[in-house]
Amino acid sequence: MLDHESVRRLRAHAQALAGGTREASADAAVRRVFAIQAQDATAADLGIRVRGRDLTPRAVRAAYEEERSIVRGWYMRGTLHTIPSDDARWVLRLLAPRILAATGHRYQQLGLNDDLRQRADHLLRRVLTTHGPLTRPELTEHLTALGIPPDGQAPFHLIRHAALTGTLCYGPRRAGEATYVLLDDWLPTTGGGRREGDAALTELARRYLAAHAPAALEDFAAWSGLPVTWARRAWKMLAESGVIIEYGALTMLAGRVEEPTGPSDTPDVRMLPAYDNYLVGYRTRDISVPALHQAGVWPGGGIIRPTVIADGLAIATWTRGSGARCIQVNAFGSVPPQIELGIDLEKASVVRFLQPTA
Repeated sequence: MLDHESVRRLRAHAQALAGGTREASADAAVRRVFAIQAQDATAADLGIRVRGRDLTPRAVRAAYEEERSIVRGWYMRGTLHTIPSDDARWVLRLLAPRILAATGHRYQQLGLNDDLRQRADHLLRRVLTTHGPLTRPELTEHLTALGIPPDGQAPFHLIRHAALTGTLCYGPRRAGEATYVLLDDWLPTTGGGRREGDAALTELARRYLAAHAPAALEDFAAWSGLPVTWARRAWKMLAESGVIIEYGALTMLAGRVEEPTGPSDTPDVRMLPAYDNYLVGYRTRDISVPALHQAGVWPGGGIIRPTVIADGLAIATWTRGSGARCIQVNAFGSVPPQIELGIDLEKASVVRFLQPTA
């Protein structure tokens, strides 16, 4: 059996958040963890930064727009994530049908029947072919040709539907605003796109364990949004192929069990952005956040605050102040000098990233 401290260190190391582990590029950081929470674009960039070594906003933007090696879209649980581009198609084929089915009631509430959604997909494909890349307000204006009112949630859900059906995806920023492009024009077609059915399910489970283990199949189900029965099937197939090793209720990839789990001489301090997947990639929170302070990280209303961790354990939350270089850290208790130094270094790194010309 693994104790909580060992589990926490292994998880943080897998996420490139402990042991001095940092990736050299934005692409490598995303590939290591497979998916970065991206409901908020700035938080997504910070989620890449915290796992990288001296990354700049320019380097992150190049990965999105020049290399096109990473892409933002609606994947796990139907929420926005950034994932490796060559995984986008097979992940959509695996997850999108369930996401679309789960959104069916909302479509009905908004009067978006199946015929209208298909017509919107065709219209968006046509206008992006002719005029793309286009922003959300620009796509919304074109959707009015179908009688869709520009206010309200209908335009958003039609754009999201087109993304889930593989018509469009996020493209380059224009004057700081996100645009959409045709998926097939923007992203290369690779061998990864051929994964189907159980092969795709087991690959998603394997990628999850590579980035989150030790973890339980219920953790995988919570992270992916798939039923526990699907997770159980994925675990069974991975076990039959000898890919995983089980430690009671927790599972690891067979090649990962030898990674060091002991305490480090110098705590590795990282400043996680809001909604970071290190905090939401599991069914429960106790291993990463002390129970006494969980309400400070999850105050309600779907908010997950930016958090400071040391060797994977949450020790504070943080916020940006009114000044360009002002970051306020709210510690859960007394902070030893070594950790205080780590916080200062991380604060300086975050300021440089958010204000690169300041």
